[in-house]
Amino acid sequence: MSQPRPTYHELKITWGLPISPAGLQVDEFGKLLKLPVILLKMSMVLFASVVRVRDGLPLSASTDYEQDRGVQESKKYLKTLSKKLSQLPDRCTLKTGQYNINFTSSLGVGYMMVCMESYPSVLAFSFLDELQREFIVSYDTKRISSAVRPYSFIDFDNFIQKTKQRYNSPRSLSTKINLADMQTEIKLRPPYQLSYSDLGTVNGFAHQSTSKYKGIAPNQMLEPVTLAGIVSCVLSLLCGSLNLIRGVHAIESILQNEDEDCNYVIAFFLGMAACFYQCYLFAFCTSWRNVKSCLSFGLICLCSMYLYELRNMWQLLFHVAVGAFTTLQIRLRQPQGKAPDYNV
Repeated sequence: MSQPRPTYHELKITWGLPISPAGLQVDEFGKLLKLPVILLKMSMVLFASVVRVRDGLPLSASTDYEQDRGVQESKKYLKTLSKKLSQLPDRCTLKTGQYNINFTSSLGVGYMMVCMESYPSVLAFSFLDELQREFIVSYDTKRISSAVRPYSFIDFDNFIQKTKQRYNSPRSLSTKINLADMQTEIKLRPPYQLSYSDLGTVNGFAHQSTSKYKGIAPNQMLEPVTLAGIVSCVLSLLCGSLNLIRGVHAIESILQNEDEDCNYVIAFFLGMAACFYQCYLFAFCTSWRNVKSCLSFGLICLCSMYLYELRNMWQLLFHVAVGAFTTLQIRLRQPQGKAPDYNV
């Protein structure tokens, strides 16, 4: 006949040592001695990732192939949270049914995890603290800030996997971890408890559309800039500046001679706006980006046709060629896609 599960007070009396409310047995120095068997069977770290706080760019993650639907749903919430880290406290917990999402952020980097709801919070944040200390030592801040592609530090997955296995194996964990500092810190400054409303969700479903990673999004990163792209942007700025200068001179001519056609001024400034807008489209990801670049190029061509009498053939060809070249570069510089080799 199986023995009934011991209560918190029974454990405290039987072991004769301090037991934290999270169900962890520690000595007077905060050293972890043993986890109750109940927690050994139920608790585990399921997934962990490292992201950049300012834009939610994933830097590294554990390459797990977890098929459980609940875990997959929790990962979706984690991805939504990663985009909002800059707006949230530096230590938070979100309960998603059977699973908890815990994260901490420091020095512009966020460390996130999905674990079973029964997993002790002091162990969860101790796990994240280890990831944080190792990541800071391993990678330079400048390199982190300049990363443009997702999972640029996927090699950190090796450390994540080793640490995850250690925290999922209490026998080895009990001899290698001291929880005194973390217990004190969590007691003095407990993690902020998030709700679905903090994610901008209702009834557990996000308002944002579930588009593919390659879809257009206002905060999505573009592919790295090429030399040809830089040249096209510089030439487009040059054409815009020339149109601005000619437009100012046209205004001066109108002020001196009232018979001058003011439509030339409008054409110069429209051409200037189209050139500068193409530079903006090249630099930033917006909806209908390719369509807008084609419309801008069409406006450049119309303005050049109207200004035919004020420019020679080479000047007209130069403005049209630069507009076409910039339009091509905008089309070639697409939003970044998820690295195909990692199912995280």
